[in-house]
Amino acid sequence: MRDAKSILIVDDEPQMLGLLRAILESQNFDVTEARDGDGLRQALTGRSFDLITLDLGMPGYSGIDLARELSQSTTTPFIVVSGRSDDYDRVLALELGADDYISKPFNTRELTARVRAVMRRSGGGRRLEMTTAPAEIMFHDYALNTQTRKLKHRTGTLTALTVAECCLLEVLAVNAGKVCTRDEITLLTKGRAWSPTDRSLDTLVARLRRKIEVQPSEPAILMSVRGVGYMMTGSTGNM
Repeated sequence: MRDAKSILIVDDEPQMLGLLRAILESQNFDVTEARDGDGLRQALTGRSFDLITLDLGMPGYSGIDLARELSQSTTTPFIVVSGRSDDYDRVLALELGADDYISKPFNTRELTARVRAVMRRSGGGRRLEMTTAPAEIMFHDYALNTQTRKLKHRTGTLTALTVAECCLLEVLAVNAGKVCTRDEITLLTKGRAWSPTDRSLDTLVARLRRKIEVQPSEPAILMSVRGVGYMMTGSTGNM
């Protein structure tokens, strides 16, 4: 599997580990398994992965705590693959930095499509008006470095972004002053069509507002356009 993309799957159920391994290896991914939080940490010691899939319901460990730990300790994108399908767990996982959330049981083709979509975003996939986008984008009092996924305020404060946050912010910043529809944003950041039941975009916008707005409840940078999508106010430019 030379040059194969590497995936770490974290789940305590042997049958699910076997299923995920079979599905992902059939798509030529290099798969490593971990059955709990200790196995996850050990696998990440001295090795990097292109993607992690994480179950939330592991005995002895809080999957939510592990999601929080991943978002704080690594830039590796991760997808929650969980039997918990309620909106609370989904939204919480996304708020903690998960790049996607897939409920069990899942469709095999959808799983592989979402895995590839997250990998495209983390590695630089197709983007709205992105062909000449600079590595560093200026907007309002910020400079967004799309390579390091760091956001620098004019005061010098640095804020780390998840893959999903960086990709969404880049789309909105490069198209500042233009209304970006939900369909456009979701297609270009997730690689799939937007669904009316998908609230992950709203969750991402809320997370970004908490990081860049003076008053997140009264945004002045990331504006909602009712019934259409979102827009970044102002204009952008190169450093």
